Amino acid sequence: MDKHIYDTYVSILRTELIHALGCTEPIAIAYAAATARQVLGCEPEHIKVSCSGNIVKNVKGVTVPNSGGQKGIAAAAVLGAIGGTAEKKLDVLADVTDADRVRTRELCAAGFCDCELIEGAENLFIVIDAEGGGHTVRVELQKYHTNITSILKDGVEIPDNVSAENAAGGTESAQSGKTAASAASPAPDKGLLSVKDILLFAEEVKIADIEEVLGDQIRCNSAISEAGMTAPYGAEVGRTIAKYKDMEDVRIRAQAFAAAGSDARMSGCPLPAVINSGSGNQGITVTMPVLAYAEKYGFDQDRIYRGLAVANLISIHIKRFIGNLSAYCGAVNAGCGAACGIAWMLGYGEDVISRLITNSLATIGGMVCDGAKPSCASKIAAAVDTALLSLELAIDGHVFAPGEGLVKNDVEETIQSIGRMGRVGMKSTDIEILNIMLDK
Repeated sequence: MDKHIYDTYVSILRTELIHALGCTEPIAIAYAAATARQVLGCEPEHIKVSCSGNIVKNVKGVTVPNSGGQKGIAAAAVLGAIGGTAEKKLDVLADVTDADRVRTRELCAAGFCDCELIEGAENLFIVIDAEGGGHTVRVELQKYHTNITSILKDGVEIPDNVSAENAAGGTESAQSGKTAASAASPAPDKGLLSVKDILLFAEEVKIADIEEVLGDQIRCNSAISEAGMTAPYGAEVGRTIAKYKDMEDVRIRAQAFAAAGSDARMSGCPLPAVINSGSGNQGITVTMPVLAYAEKYGFDQDRIYRGLAVANLISIHIKRFIGNLSAYCGAVNAGCGAACGIAWMLGYGEDVISRLITNSLATIGGMVCDGAKPSCASKIAAAVDTALLSLELAIDGHVFAPGEGLVKNDVEETIQSIGRMGRVGMKSTDIEILNIMLDK
């Protein structure tokens, strides 16, 4: 395998598969707010959160983790500003205390935080304006959940080589460098992803290059799924599947444990997940079906890691044509990725996996995302079920033909076709979903 492609795939896994505590959109708000406080050097006296419609959509109905059940933009921002640890990025709320939770409720009730919709912005766009101690700070985050692109203190841009802690010293020190939070390494080139090379990578990858990140994904996502199966989080989709269906059936176990992780995550479980494509739900959906099949068939750790590499990279490959946030539900590509990982572990090659991808995307590609919330767990169960049916069809040689709907001549063209529909065709759908949610 080409060394540059190999190294890029390893880098994609290491940069994409990171910890996040709670749904990543409220966490991104909390991270930006915690950074604003750090730069301000004191607790803010007032903050304003301005964000794009997709952020509003994905924060409105989800419980902010470690918040004691609080929901919404203001709760995420205030808790981040009061008790967040900016250095922990997507684990920003890991260390909040009972006192922070109480203070957050009080400040939200007192009008400490104003919230505003930014129309026509990037899908993922957050601005925090904070004031206190005679200073003002503006933090701007866009495109992905930890990508702080601008920090202003008293109207002066903080340059690239100064930490946020040093910037808290005032505008003079801010002028001498740029906050570390805004200095991001170049992202690995996802344009090098292809189904063929992903499968070749799975065959050739040195386990030492992926075992740390994938081992962490297994541990974290298994723990939060187990939490969802043992406690009554959200709508209890995972527990309901287990109650009414045969958990001896590996297909049912795959659906139940994937859904249970989302049950817990969407309803405030204080456990982190390892994400995929910026989403904890997608990270859980990629992971748990693979582990269910690995347990059923007794696959060794080496094979599990390689199967998870396939699952994660296929999901990322499909999602890159859609974008991080859209009206297209990311459970579709995550469920499809999981089924590809399962197919690889079962010994199937490129032909079957390409048919599987085509079948899955042609069936539920375009399932709408109407925000992060407890019903995500049910969509995950449906996506996993569809992907496993698509695998069974593919094993028997069945595949939807070119010219049938959005299916094209080969799997790569079909992935791009579905991506265009999600990214471009569903823009107006996204706007209408937001308008309905905001009662406009």
